[in-house]
Amino acid sequence: APSEKLWRRKPLFRRGGEDVTFKSGTEAVNLLVGQVKRRDGDHHQFVETYHGFVSTLAPLFDRMPKYAWIAKQIAEPERYIEFRCAWIDDTGVSRVNRGYRVQYSSTLGPYEGSINFSPNVNAAMMKSLGFDSIITNALVGGVGGAAGGADFDPLGKSEAEIQRFCQSYMTELHKYIGPDVDQPLMGAGVGTREVGYLYGQYKRINTHVTKSGVGILWGGHPAYPMAAGFGVVSFAKHVLADRGESLEGKRCLITGCGKVALAVAQKLLELGAIPVTLSDQSGFVYEPEGFTASNLETIKLIKRDRGARVGRYIISSTTATFGPGDSIFDSAEDVDYIFPCSKTNEIDLKVSELLLEKGCKGIFEGAHRPCNWEARKNLKRQGVIIAPYRAALAGAALTSGTELERHPIGGGETLDERIDAKMEKVYHEVKATSAEFNARGDLDVGANIAGFLKVGSNMIAHGAV
Repeated sequence: APSEKLWRRKPLFRRGGEDVTFKSGTEAVNLLVGQVKRRDGDHHQFVETYHGFVSTLAPLFDRMPKYAWIAKQIAEPERYIEFRCAWIDDTGVSRVNRGYRVQYSSTLGPYEGSINFSPNVNAAMMKSLGFDSIITNALVGGVGGAAGGADFDPLGKSEAEIQRFCQSYMTELHKYIGPDVDQPLMGAGVGTREVGYLYGQYKRINTHVTKSGVGILWGGHPAYPMAAGFGVVSFAKHVLADRGESLEGKRCLITGCGKVALAVAQKLLELGAIPVTLSDQSGFVYEPEGFTASNLETIKLIKRDRGARVGRYIISSTTATFGPGDSIFDSAEDVDYIFPCSKTNEIDLKVSELLLEKGCKGIFEGAHRPCNWEARKNLKRQGVIIAPYRAALAGAALTSGTELERHPIGGGETLDERIDAKMEKVYHEVKATSAEFNARGDLDVGANIAGFLKVGSNMIAHGAV
């Protein structure tokens, strides 16, 4: 089309006084990635996230080159906030942590995204999480993307220390959030108790309050903390159903033991699958015949104690074994599917080769980028299903405080029905988009382009802002 030819003649960048244009989608990708590496080269996690994402957009840039300018614009968050969190520990010593909130995109609505407390939290991680939340939230519609947190480690802290830290963090954060501005969600190291402390301080220093279970921070009482994990399994169910398969009777390896991993295990059991592992920082537990509902309740009880390790479970089981965390994938004998719900890049090229040797059929991501890009390429070449986290984790947005305030669950509708209906819709949209852009079966391409088009079309309408 004439308009597309006009876009191709426009310079994507200007360097050293020279206009830089592109002739193909791949060339546009290389220019965009090069620019991000120059500007954010020290933010390795963000560069890797952006590189992996924009690499899947080459067929979109070939067909509609104007979206390369949107990809350039979206590489920069709308607002980046970093602040000091000072608090007093139980011995009376003053402690200082670094807090963040990256309000990445409000194109589709108010910012919305996780709060994460972990010693691994840094600027690069927050930008990476914020960027990914744009696409995940776009797939379910209606809100923007954000992420935040602090380099605070809840492990080894008393309940009083965690409460004081949450109050310190919210004392600064409250200036930048609100029901029509930014809605924080649960994330790594931030569960129902932390949400309660955060909302308590928010309410204390604001005139705005909300009802329990809805609104900002769910009024301190998250109604459905299991929604993200249920969404991962629902997405997996629809991916497999489309291939004439099911989860029933399939052996599933799960990494992690947080709210997402436990919800994944629970839903897998309900669908007749056999979850065989759970893990945390201390190592992993392996049940050769799979966990039962009673076993899961025991693990949930153990994990309710702050700092408790999953290894304590073997005291209550005569069949379970415990091993170091880095060997969890060695236990993948006779495992059909992997549900990584633990950490970034836990499946690298070496692990992917191991999983291929053991006959793994599919990986359904329940954490932020658990497969690195080398592993993804290797597994896809061998026909292994990769259900991308940007799509699979969309279930969390369906039960945010804002969404529940607007569309409460009730009137005969159950949580399972809402999540299942939406995840089925997300899957078929992702599948159709991948086919439309000549990448049939590549759910990474489908999820990234489908979400990006929703954001990008609105950004074009808003102009250069």
